[in-house]
Amino acid sequence: MTRKPVKKRAREEEVRYHKTLHNPEPDYTRPLLNISPDARERILNRLKFLYGPETAEDIIPELERIMKVYYAFKPPEMIENEKYFDPTERFTEEDIILITYGDLLRGKERSPLATLAKFCDEYLEGNINTLHILPFFPYSSDRGFSIIDFETVDPHLGSWQDIEELGTRYQLMFDGVINHVSSKSRWFQEFLNGNPFYKDFFIAFDSPDALTPEQRKLIFRPRTSDILTKYMTINGPIYVWTTFSEDQIDLNYKNPRVLLRVIKILLMYVQRGADIIRLDAVTYLWAEPGTRCIHLRQTHEIVKLFRDILDVVAPYVALITETNVPHEENISYFGNGHDEAQMVYNFALPPLVLYTFYAEDATILSQWAKTLEPPSQTTTFFNFLDSHDGIGLMAVKNILSEDDIDLIIEMATERGGLISYKTGENGEEEPYEINITWFSALNQEESDEDIAFQVKRFVASRLIALVLKGVPGIYLHSLIGTKNDIQAVLATKSKREINRTVIDHEAISQALQDPLSKISRINRELGRLITIRTRQRAFHPNGAQHILDLSPSVFAVLRISPEGDQHILSLINVTPRPTDLEIPVHLLRSDETRWFDIVSGMEWEADEGVLYISILPYDIFWLTPVSEAPQEFSA
Repeated sequence: MTRKPVKKRAREEEVRYHKTLHNPEPDYTRPLLNISPDARERILNRLKFLYGPETAEDIIPELERIMKVYYAFKPPEMIENEKYFDPTERFTEEDIILITYGDLLRGKERSPLATLAKFCDEYLEGNINTLHILPFFPYSSDRGFSIIDFETVDPHLGSWQDIEELGTRYQLMFDGVINHVSSKSRWFQEFLNGNPFYKDFFIAFDSPDALTPEQRKLIFRPRTSDILTKYMTINGPIYVWTTFSEDQIDLNYKNPRVLLRVIKILLMYVQRGADIIRLDAVTYLWAEPGTRCIHLRQTHEIVKLFRDILDVVAPYVALITETNVPHEENISYFGNGHDEAQMVYNFALPPLVLYTFYAEDATILSQWAKTLEPPSQTTTFFNFLDSHDGIGLMAVKNILSEDDIDLIIEMATERGGLISYKTGENGEEEPYEINITWFSALNQEESDEDIAFQVKRFVASRLIALVLKGVPGIYLHSLIGTKNDIQAVLATKSKREINRTVIDHEAISQALQDPLSKISRINRELGRLITIRTRQRAFHPNGAQHILDLSPSVFAVLRISPEGDQHILSLINVTPRPTDLEIPVHLLRSDETRWFDIVSGMEWEADEGVLYISILPYDIFWLTPVSEAPQEFSA
């Protein structure tokens, strides 16, 4: 199979990277959105399932109006470009997502968002093409995830102008924190004030006993707090559903007005430049006493409804679901591969990589990776290792044994990590996530190891997310190797603050000038590998993936481009020991006998059909047939 014609590829790249901004005002002089009968029927059927036939018929005209209003903001150029949009090319080998808060960097610019823009432009240009700016709205707690106003940029961070300026140079991921709102939000305050419009915006009971002990026992709890929180209203005490904290009030999606309001907000995000919408904690969207209140059919139908709407009005915008649950439940949000999220968080990956480096054995990771196959060419995994939260343990409950999980907890704790807990099905506390920075998780604070060796181990672990099928994500602190911030934990009494240190932009700039500093070493090594990676078609999310069992010491994956014209064998030594490999060439699905490492520039030739390779501690090889070596390596 050959590559797509250059002319066609050039057109796709033009559509993909030339970002057209929405008009500031709707233009009703042009034809309104035309919703096809099939699309309308799909949307109507989902509404019927959620609310019944009569209510569905009542609310679909308002939903159509919301869609038409959004569409009127789209300029003709954007609408024309969408005709050439290929959903199988929505994500490519060029995609690397940076995860960051809007104010993780402190600088002299007019706003933290402007400082972030300067940092990205100076140090990440050509390596990172997508920014996931964690919730940048006014909030009251949970570092942005208890939102007061969905439609306003937190003035402490900047403005919509800052967001839109970033959107001209990077793809943007916005957070749809639509499971709950802040207790300080206008919606909830109007509920407390007795405003009849907001009466059913939240799940409320007159008594905590409205939930029976049997019902409470069934509910899946991601925290140890009570599911109901008491508030005083104009009409007396009320008990509201609070999945995460007493300040985060769950929305009641049984009220169709809530759904319509949320859809309007999500389309506003698209209008403001969102290319990807992250559905935070979507697992808990629909609550139904008498069930576990997670993964309900209604929740999936709402995600599918969002997908249906975006497919009509903004087909290039992707949904990503954030569901920190066992792996088999997590991937259910792909739907059938065409009707739900285009991307899901690969929550099992971080603890599995950590286990692999702690146990110095890639066997379990390799066996699990063999099962990774998205259901279609328009879906993919989000391969991240760390984020603003901790390293979740729920996703590996059915992959690792209890002893294996205990090993992760023990070794992470030795490296200064903290453990957060949830209430288990038996009513007792059980580990939910490890709170630690990724650099500290890989390197002991008091170790006498050379910094170059620590960085080498760190980079080797990061490379697993870069070579697996999917789109890699990197938390900003992993670009600079931040260590645990225990002082922040003590000051805030929040374990997650261990990995949320605010960094001085000028200090980073100075450290990057020192070639021997940890930050400079990480930036140089990781940055170089990311640059190489984004130019290799074999790392396209739709490229083939074959996990090879060459040695327990080495994670080995063969990637092949969608067109079949590029093979890359990635070898990552997960141990502090050298390893000798014997690789039969027939396993590499190629007749080539000469192979070239695009990382080191070295070349190997097979001897009687076998490649003999010695791989040093934490070494990384990306081997490709000499005949397929990229032009920049073949001089």
